[in-house]
Amino acid sequence: MTPDAEKRSRRNLLTGFGLAAVLTIIPFAVVVSGLLPSPAAYAVIALSALIQVLVHLRYFFRLERMAAARESIAVLAFATVLILIMTGGSLWIMFDLHHRMMPPPMTDLP
Repeated sequence: MTPDAEKRSRRNLLTGFGLAAVLTIIPFAVVVSGLLPSPAAYAVIALSALIQVLVHLRYFFRLERMAAARESIAVLAFATVLILIMTGGSLWIMFDLHHRMMPPPMTDLP
């Protein structure tokens, strides 16, 4: 690897790390500060997550437009499947916990 390529690679990794850190801090700050109402906070969290996925694909997976088409599609499909599994599993766990933690309905017995 030439010194210029190594310098460019290091710069790309540091840029990706910086963007990933900022995109992690933004939703955390929005939730902790409580400045936005819930729907807007959810939108900020979702948008930050989407942008962070793109940052990871670009800077860490090195997925670029000029890469081979088959490799790009394979990486993108793998990332999509992982995201769907993690999101679906998290939602499943949260809904199950919500169901288990809710008290039974109050009934008036004679």
